[in-house]
Amino acid sequence: MAVNNERAGSTPLIERRSIDYIPEAERHGRLFSQFTLWMGANLQITAIVTGALAVVLGGDVFWSLIGLLIGQLLGGGVMALHAAQGPKLGLPQMISSRVQFGVYGAAIPIVLVCLMYLGFTATGTVLSGQALGQLFGVSDSVGILIFASVIVLVTVLGYRVIHWIGRVASVIGVIAFVFLFWRLMSQTDVGALLQIRHFSWSSFLLAVSLAASWQIAFGPYVADYSRYLPSATSSVKTFFAAGAGSVIGAQVAMILGVFAAASANGQFAGHEVAYIVGLGGTGATAALLYFSIAFGKVTISTLNSYGSFMCIATIISGFKGHLTVTRMQRLVFVLFIVGAATLIALLGQHSFLGAFKSFILFLLAFFTPWSAINLVDYYCITRERYDVPALADPNGRYGRWNLLGISVYVFGVLVQLPFISTKFYTGPLVAALGDVDISWIIGLVLPAAVYYFCAKKWHSTVPDRLILPVEQNSTQQAKTSGAGRAAAQA
Repeated sequence: MAVNNERAGSTPLIERRSIDYIPEAERHGRLFSQFTLWMGANLQITAIVTGALAVVLGGDVFWSLIGLLIGQLLGGGVMALHAAQGPKLGLPQMISSRVQFGVYGAAIPIVLVCLMYLGFTATGTVLSGQALGQLFGVSDSVGILIFASVIVLVTVLGYRVIHWIGRVASVIGVIAFVFLFWRLMSQTDVGALLQIRHFSWSSFLLAVSLAASWQIAFGPYVADYSRYLPSATSSVKTFFAAGAGSVIGAQVAMILGVFAAASANGQFAGHEVAYIVGLGGTGATAALLYFSIAFGKVTISTLNSYGSFMCIATIISGFKGHLTVTRMQRLVFVLFIVGAATLIALLGQHSFLGAFKSFILFLLAFFTPWSAINLVDYYCITRERYDVPALADPNGRYGRWNLLGISVYVFGVLVQLPFISTKFYTGPLVAALGDVDISWIIGLVLPAAVYYFCAKKWHSTVPDRLILPVEQNSTQQAKTSGAGRAAAQA
């Protein structure tokens, strides 16, 4: 523990690594920081709104709460399995996709993940802009610009600052949520709301889908924030630390959203932030709640922006070869990412709620197959035995394009199309299923099964063990040292 703390203390405030492998000498941090980071990332206004959607779109309180919990556990399990890869590989999440898709082919899911990050950053910025607008007495648009400036600063600073903000956000979030729950209970007959039970498969599965999609959406970048942990860190403990923080935080936030929407008498939609703050009171109390909402969004919006930066760097490095990102280049990347998200937020701020629901459900079609393929390959096919140096070599073990992974991914996207139900697109089988969107279940199960059986027969060669850059360097140094001793003896 002392060594761990010493490493953390010697780490510069501004992160100098980007998509590089993290050497053991630079590993630091504790498992508890994974719990607080993901707790803080979920105790925030967008999670409240996501839970509220289950009621706004027709569900009752009792079955919405159960559906949300089931979705949290299912999606959180997927998310946490990705988190456990971080300490073992010491890499950002998406660069490991080169094992399944090839060094060039990995760009296909990564581009789509970048779009996801932009969308989540934009929607979060809308809500934060509302909170800051109310806090400082300015327009929502000005609030959006203020929030975007903060995100740029924190994202540029990087890993250590992100974890520190996650810890602070967890404390502020817990205090704010305890207070809001107390105020809600004193103003609302919660028991009466729970007694209203009109079960509907469509509403119940919508609640499951909302929570599951919320959790699965963290999969493409969750390992980015566990990759600095020492490689000896238990995968099981990492799984539970990240998963528990995310599931508990999200479920608490969504429970608040469900009760708030159920007691709002139609006043929630379109006034999400103002309504939630109104539960707590006015004056100084309202100002503190607006601040807690904006600060809570800092964590998750920074995760999205940081993840976007990692993805763009991964795409460029795949085609260019090894990529060393300077601090100035990092700033340019981040300004571009946050600038694009801010523009989307400014243009779409007045049609937020409906667009957000359609957005998070539609995006599942594009990254659930990736998640299925990555997890099956890592845990069932290669069994953690990656050749990390080969991930940067288009002529190496993993090649430029892996047709197996790409083909299964395309299959995974296409097979979901009949089951998708959003404003963007509705599949032909949705009506027969009572307007229930089960595409995310199809997108996880079928690609996982197809990839497993195909990879068992046609997967490229798998190393006998996990090959890391430091091991490669150590082997080379040993050979050089041995040759030197032999020459000296001769």
